[in-house]
Amino acid sequence: MVQVQLDITRLPGIVQELGPEMEELVSRIYSWYVEPGHLVFPDAMREWVREKYGDIEAQQIVRVTNNQTGESTLFNSVRARRPVLTPRAEETRDLQAMASEGPFANPLEETPADTFGRIEGDHWVTASNIAKYDYLHAVIIARENNPYIVAEPEVADMISVAVRWCQEANRANPAAVHPFLIWNFLWRAGASIVHNHAQVLLTHRMYTAPERLETAREEYRCRYGSEYYDDLFRAHTAIGLGLVHRNAQIMAHLTPRKEHEVVIIARTPHDLAPALAKVLECYRNMGVQSYNAAVYMPPLCGEGYYIGWVVDRGDLHSRTSDIGGMELYAGTPVVTSDPFRLMEHLAAVMLP
Repeated sequence: MVQVQLDITRLPGIVQELGPEMEELVSRIYSWYVEPGHLVFPDAMREWVREKYGDIEAQQIVRVTNNQTGESTLFNSVRARRPVLTPRAEETRDLQAMASEGPFANPLEETPADTFGRIEGDHWVTASNIAKYDYLHAVIIARENNPYIVAEPEVADMISVAVRWCQEANRANPAAVHPFLIWNFLWRAGASIVHNHAQVLLTHRMYTAPERLETAREEYRCRYGSEYYDDLFRAHTAIGLGLVHRNAQIMAHLTPRKEHEVVIIARTPHDLAPALAKVLECYRNMGVQSYNAAVYMPPLCGEGYYIGWVVDRGDLHSRTSDIGGMELYAGTPVVTSDPFRLMEHLAAVMLP
């Protein structure tokens, strides 16, 4: 029997083949449409187009919407065929040289400390951000110049340093109880310094995106009597986009913000770290050159989930932005990657 390769254009059929209970669950969270987009090529273009893309006069456009959160993403199967290019070896060497320059290469002497001091780990150390996003904002700086950090000990240490910094910041300002961790890797992701670093913030009011998600989660619990994150993972797993790595649940996100977005659900930072390290290893194997990562954390002294988000930000040498009017004003990203292809890469790294 020939096995049909799954892709996002087959989503309606995949859901229809589920049992009634699981089909209801997936449809409760997600809705979608698949519509053809048509175009006509001049005769002079036809041969070149067919050699590069095949027959694409009719393109299947897929839009997936999360009914609970309002997240929405457009997929084009033609755009998803484009290969991901791996960085050349000499480019990696250039990054290592660039990472060894600047103030982050010598943070204890060339960066400011917070009023309550620095938090130091085996692989990372904090500095107070000179140009702050918010009133409690630190940079977590890698001790080494390696531009690509994917090993679990380094990732776990970074998250540990972030948590410890939040605890110290809370002692200095007890009203601030909401942590937020972001990791902008290289300039495509918004980093102004090549040397590897993450950023941690603590505030008395949640930021908009995690607050919106918490509101949707509470409304979901009240309406359906179940945990939104549990059902979200069940829905992804049912259609082949979820897996478990140790104690963390990992999804190739069905409504990604941009390319190759992965969502990690964990109950503790210790469960999150191994999964995040594996995702970054997968990214490295795929040739991802720049990424944004974020961790939504529960309030200090409170219980809740640790939700990791990781998204590919594209070719370091591209002159085009990956964010345009659709993202800014339509609120609906247009992505070139297929979550089913992403899941194949994740499974290759995480499953025995």
